[in-house]
Amino acid sequence: MQVQAGRYRGRKIRHNPSRDIRPCSSRVKKSLFDTVGARIDFEDIDVLDLFAGFGNMGFEALSRGARSACFVEQNRQAIETMKGTAADLGVTEDSRFVMADVTAFLKREEGVAYELVFCDPPYRWEDYGSLVRTIVGGGVLAEEGLLLVEHHASHVFSSLPGYLFHKDYGTTRVSFFTTADEP
Repeated sequence: MQVQAGRYRGRKIRHNPSRDIRPCSSRVKKSLFDTVGARIDFEDIDVLDLFAGFGNMGFEALSRGARSACFVEQNRQAIETMKGTAADLGVTEDSRFVMADVTAFLKREEGVAYELVFCDPPYRWEDYGSLVRTIVGGGVLAEEGLLLVEHHASHVFSSLPGYLFHKDYGTTRVSFFTTADEP
């Protein structure tokens, strides 16, 4: 895994083998960042990387100019690995690492809004609808911000609030949401 663009392009993102963590593939990450980049300017935005794994998405956003990234992951080894990557890239002061269950974190994070939220729960996650509603309607997503949820392509979320569109990558689907009334 490595950063694909921006000031840290080509730099490695630390990772280790784990059955519990499924990093976003390079092909999917490139496509997603191209899509997001056409809709928002990365410069000086705050990013939330939920179910962060090794921080692949958050570090990419920092490389492209994000002001800060908050990484939420409940795997202690993954948190330590992300801290190492942050030190390698020199972005420790721009990074916040939270070892917590995402649902509990979202309940505590009231009043903090992020312009870009990445959410990559395990494919076996049982309540995507509640998760999306909490992020889109709970003040976590800034006005006109973007939420990207990675999930299995068999799930369809077009009836959820804020739904914009989705992109498919084989059996992986990424659904895009916003708080704005119109896309």
